[in-house]
Amino acid sequence: MPHPSPRRPVLTALLALVALLAGASLVVTPADAADRAADRAESGLADQTVDRAVVTRTATGPRLRVPAARLDRSLTCSGDPRRSTGRPVLLVPGTTLEPGVNFSWNYAKVFTEQGRAWCAVRLPAFATGDIQVAAEYVTHAIRTLHRRAGQKISVIGHSQGGMVPRWSLKFWPDTRAMVDDLVGLAPSNHGTILAPVVCAATCQPAIWQQAPRSAFLTTLNAGGETLDGISYTQVWSATDEVVVPNVPGVPGVPPSSRLTTGRGAISNIPVQSVCPVSVAEHLSVGTSDPVGYAAVVDALGHRGPAEAARLDRAVCTQGIFPGIDPVTFPLRAAELGTTAATSLALQPRTQAEPRLRAYAR
Repeated sequence: MPHPSPRRPVLTALLALVALLAGASLVVTPADAADRAADRAESGLADQTVDRAVVTRTATGPRLRVPAARLDRSLTCSGDPRRSTGRPVLLVPGTTLEPGVNFSWNYAKVFTEQGRAWCAVRLPAFATGDIQVAAEYVTHAIRTLHRRAGQKISVIGHSQGGMVPRWSLKFWPDTRAMVDDLVGLAPSNHGTILAPVVCAATCQPAIWQQAPRSAFLTTLNAGGETLDGISYTQVWSATDEVVVPNVPGVPGVPPSSRLTTGRGAISNIPVQSVCPVSVAEHLSVGTSDPVGYAAVVDALGHRGPAEAARLDRAVCTQGIFPGIDPVTFPLRAAELGTTAATSLALQPRTQAEPRLRAYAR
């Protein structure tokens, strides 16, 4: 029997956001005070002049400002990349999430069982800090996994995690030859019209940056959204309640997840183009949705991006994708919503979008 998507946890997260905007406050009790201080600095709160610093440019892009030891600690890996069944994969979590809650019970679990090596990168402040800083973590992760593998890797990201690798590929050009596929699951490529509402007062830097006309997204999408030599698979749902809109119809605002420009090979797959009656929502698309998983398998198993025509319509009878434990699934789904709500309530907020770094200007 199909299992329901975790819509209730998402509603819990949204209710927590309403409480946050109403002035609710919670006590933060971090497990690691040093990491908390670093997260705060990297989220754009501690150093508002960092973007004015002299940029050190090389053929590989601007130097990474985050200390190497901290970048190394952000990676969790499994398997030998040189003996991987298929290309090794880098997993990038979404805003308000961390790799364990986002991937440990779904993609990481299944890849381990398949013998496919993978790494997951933890982004600062549960991926709510300055995305320009998060991109340094992703850049380091791409370089590290590629070096260990001795071959091209693939990148799979959920929400912001499907979008931020594009910033790495754009501004650190050496990474382009390291990546074969970039699969975005409900990616926020053009932001969400909810962000300006959420940020009416204060909000986390990454949410400011995911407003449709933010300086960050304007810069990211300028001059072509994709790059030659990389295959881009974008999977989203018309019923996504977070990355909005994901259907045409809002004047001046393109569907958030869709990519259409540049020289990369692009495949845009709405879940409903495979399963017309699907009501998949934001968290499920990146964690448990059978169409999303089928597209990932297709992209990793073929040259070029995934193709909707190759996906078996039998996935429409599944509630969660193969390999996810149906017994623990409700608990994992609830944990997603709880983590998102807690991050929205606890992570540092700013009154404006972080300034673009000098290299991006």
